[in-house]
Amino acid sequence: MTTEKTTAAQGTTAEKGPTAAPAAPPSAVRHTLLEDVLGILTGTFAASLGLFLLKSSEAVTGGTAGLALLLSYSLPLPFGVIFAGVNLPFFGLAIWKKGWNFALRTGVAIALVSVMASLHPWAFGSLDLDPAYGVLAGNLLAGVGLLILFRHVSSLGGFNIMALLLQEKLGWRAGYVQMVLDVAIVVSSLALVTPLMVLLSAVGAVLLNLILALNHKPGRYLGM
Repeated sequence: MTTEKTTAAQGTTAEKGPTAAPAAPPSAVRHTLLEDVLGILTGTFAASLGLFLLKSSEAVTGGTAGLALLLSYSLPLPFGVIFAGVNLPFFGLAIWKKGWNFALRTGVAIALVSVMASLHPWAFGSLDLDPAYGVLAGNLLAGVGLLILFRHVSSLGGFNIMALLLQEKLGWRAGYVQMVLDVAIVVSSLALVTPLMVLLSAVGAVLLNLILALNHKPGRYLGM
C-alpha cells in the first residue's frame, strides 16, 4: 500500500514538472462596444499627437503617415486633409482584403486622426522642439496609438495591405516590401529636410516598428 501511494505521488509530481503540457489559454474575450469606442478614441488621439510632434519637428516617418507628412511640407493643404487623401486607395484595399468590419473601423480611425491633427495646432500653437525629442516622442506616441488600434481591430491604413497583396500576386515577401516603401519615404525627404533630420527620422521609424514588433505578437493578446 505504501509503495502504491509513493508511486501515485511520484506520478502526480511528474505531471506537475517542467515536462507537463502547459494549460490551454482561456478563450479570447471580445471587447464591448464601449471598450472599442474608447480604445479607438485613445489610439487615434495618441497617434495624432505623435504626428503633430513629428510635423512640428519637420520630420517624417514610415507608412502613409510619413508620406502625408512629406507631402504636407510642399503642398498648401492641412496635414489632416492630405492624410485622409493618401489613405483613400488603401481603404478600398482594406475592404477587399480584410472585410467591412476592419475597413469601417479603419475609416473611422483615419477620419479621427485627420480631425485631431487639425486641432492640435489650435490647442498648442507653434512648438519649438528639440529635433531629437520631437522625433523620438512623436514616433513613440504614434507607435502606442497604432498598437491600441490594432488591439481593437483597426488601423490607420497604410502600406501593409498593399504589401500583403503583392506577396499573394507576385510572391514578394511582405516584410521586405514594407521595409522598402518605408525607406523610400524617409530617403525621399532628403529633398525637403536636412540629412540630420533624415537620420533622426530613420531612427524614429525603427523605434515605432520596434514598439509594434515587441508588443503585438500572435497569441499574446486575446482580446478581440
